[in-house]
Amino acid sequence: MRLVLALVFAIYLAPTSSWAIGPLSPQAQADARALLAASVQMETSLGKGQVPRLAAYLADRFRKAGFADADIHIVPYKETASLVVRYRGDGSGGRALGFMAHMDVVAANRSDWKRDPFTLTEENGYFYGRGTLDIKSEVALISATLLRLKQEGFVPSRDLIAIFSGDEETAQETIEDLVVNHRDLVDVEFALNGDGGGGVLSELTGKPSHYFLQGAEKYSVGFSLVATNPGGHSSRPRPDNAIYDLATALKAIQGYAFPVRWNDWTLADLKAASETVRGETATYLGRFIAHHDDAQATDALSRDGGYVGKLRTTCVATMLQGGHAENALPQSATATINCRIFPGTPPDEVQSTLQRLAGASISVTRKYEPIQSDPSPLRSDVLAAVEKAAATSVGEPVRVIPEQVPYATDGSVFRNHGIPTYGTESIFWKDSETFSHGLDERIPVVSYYQGLVFWDSMIHSLASAKP
Repeated sequence: MRLVLALVFAIYLAPTSSWAIGPLSPQAQADARALLAASVQMETSLGKGQVPRLAAYLADRFRKAGFADADIHIVPYKETASLVVRYRGDGSGGRALGFMAHMDVVAANRSDWKRDPFTLTEENGYFYGRGTLDIKSEVALISATLLRLKQEGFVPSRDLIAIFSGDEETAQETIEDLVVNHRDLVDVEFALNGDGGGGVLSELTGKPSHYFLQGAEKYSVGFSLVATNPGGHSSRPRPDNAIYDLATALKAIQGYAFPVRWNDWTLADLKAASETVRGETATYLGRFIAHHDDAQATDALSRDGGYVGKLRTTCVATMLQGGHAENALPQSATATINCRIFPGTPPDEVQSTLQRLAGASISVTRKYEPIQSDPSPLRSDVLAAVEKAAATSVGEPVRVIPEQVPYATDGSVFRNHGIPTYGTESIFWKDSETFSHGLDERIPVVSYYQGLVFWDSMIHSLASAKP
């Protein structure tokens, strides 16, 4: 989920004061734990058909807490489903506010895990189980917070809408279905996405270091490069050869650097990095912040895998296939190029560049149509709310760093349809303990319960009735 720079910030920004949990009732913690345990127990990976079951379980919890049936919507989609729940406000604070997460998880083989991936296990200060980090924890925490506030009689100044999709890890069709075919259910001023951003714990001390607020995402496109040739017997080589032609095209693409790009999110991220790292890297970062056209600085930073994705569109060869027999000249050769495109750059522009580099003899085609995602505006109210929520949840001030990420979440779909979205995951964890999609996925127990404080603070900052 996170970028390489997280380790740098964790080392140099680690605070020295104590780390405390905000005021939480034992009942609030117990309810949140029960929601997470029930969610983890359901194997909501592709092909299992369990997402509707989880949606029904959560819908029942909201119904029993006093939410009207008319405000609870399970939206079926193929084998999966979405869940949308509206918490009615008094309307004094403007349009509705969305809270996003996804109910599906990637597959997990029980035989590979040390613990049952579909049983919530608490051990050595961690919650283990598939989805504890990505991101049934946020589904449970958002639900638990809304359920508690409803029972306490809290009336927000605007409607609060929980938006839980069902296939983020695969096709992202459920979130597209919601925003296109059920826009009235999810039409919010902006959304807070539990599947982006989040807090970082210091690798050295285990204390809160900083928090990433994610407001922009690159989008991914796959291109096929195909070289064709009449072929023939390998004993009679031709001057033209499909494999050689493709290799020449790939070398041209390898040597090309796309134009440097920037936005408010990347500049804020790189500025924060420039204040923490040392040596030549700090110098080059400072030069880039001051002069975005500094070629020497961008070239130096582009040689670092931690920065190249923040400076420009990147395209890289990921798959290769060619020929049909050892003793025959190849009749075709194919390569797959994966591009991570900087927001605001049209895919046609990237495809044209690849075609120019590859040459007229190479066919360059898109493998699929991408979900483009322009950056969300860097809102001062969201930034202030996150700063307060992060500090309140861990008991001390935490530096908030805006960021753009090189991957896509459901937030990219919302941005694509004009809904600003902000990655505001509530949990803090060490970057070295990022086991989402992997074996023995886990989160710190204390960070999970602090997530309740985080979401409570966010809601009161952005949706409390004004005096």
